Amino acid sequence: MRHLDEYRDPLAIRSVLSRIEKALVRPATLMEVCGGQTHAILKFGLDQVLPPKLRLIHGPGCPVCVTPLEQIDRALAIAATPGVIFCSFGDMLRVPGSHGDLLLAKARGADVRIVYSPMDAVAIARREPSRPVVFFAVGFETTAPANAMAALVAMREGVRNFSMLVSHVLVPPALEALLSADGCEIDGLLAPGHVCVITGQEEYETVSRRFGIPIVITGFEPLDLLSGVLAAIEQLETGRACVENRYARVASAGGNAAARRVVGEVFEVCDRKWRGLGEIPASGYAFAPAFAAVDAERVFGLEDLRVDEPDDCPSGLVLQGRLVPTRCPQFGARCTPDHPLGAPMVSAEGACAAYFHYGRTAAEGEEARA
Repeated sequence: MRHLDEYRDPLAIRSVLSRIEKALVRPATLMEVCGGQTHAILKFGLDQVLPPKLRLIHGPGCPVCVTPLEQIDRALAIAATPGVIFCSFGDMLRVPGSHGDLLLAKARGADVRIVYSPMDAVAIARREPSRPVVFFAVGFETTAPANAMAALVAMREGVRNFSMLVSHVLVPPALEALLSADGCEIDGLLAPGHVCVITGQEEYETVSRRFGIPIVITGFEPLDLLSGVLAAIEQLETGRACVENRYARVASAGGNAAARRVVGEVFEVCDRKWRGLGEIPASGYAFAPAFAAVDAERVFGLEDLRVDEPDDCPSGLVLQGRLVPTRCPQFGARCTPDHPLGAPMVSAEGACAAYFHYGRTAAEGEEARA
């Protein structure tokens, strides 16, 4: 715990909070991009101790939340195919599709298995060569290298019964879409440190220059996040706009070149639909043509499946930072972790789940600030 304690030290936190209060003159709105950051902010009550002039809004950085409805429906269709073993991380099992979720499919007899690595799914395919094994490959740039490596290994070893349903999305194109939208109120961004471990910071520098806003790469502990807030505020108050790395103990400016090479060999950039955000150009990964044999969409003939998003869940507004979860009329009523209308209520990184889990309401937050 020693390593964690130094990033949760009360004296250091009070010192940074004091510097934020002194630096902040004008009202400002910062978006923390990652759902893990949102959970940390609510868990430690950081939003309640920051100056009232500073508003934190939550971004689209939850890969489970932004996986589109039609991709969940593809997963359900594949899982229901006789003989198929469908493998997924546990956090995808309760994300609602058009007609249920993977957990319900499992209860109805589908062979849905939780794995802890894509290589676990490859191992299952080796053990059961007579059955198709499909892995649900969801995530941002962070998880893409491991999934790419699993596809490479399967192809090189000739594991012909293995394929992957891919739903990889990329952070910078989504940020550009948010910052380009009418009525955008974002003055600065706290960028996801774990994504930058892979990508480096070059793409974020492009976004910062284009939109003239500060972007600070941060981690997930209280001192990480407050340090990021302070850096963004200091930039805003001094009229600067650049990328700062406040997570240098983990993320380097150049990222992980070896991981990106593996991703570049297996995937190619494509337009990708995001749940609640629609299709964003060049915002995802799809298999390169040489890997068509492990592309589950092609293997199972589901490339043309299209599904409209439901009208009763405003998760798109939550993912754009335009709606505080507790302001949603469905929050805690029709939409709960046991009966979610949308992925943000059931994902471990979802903003709605964070507000529900930590028992927060908008009124409580306003009272605390007062």
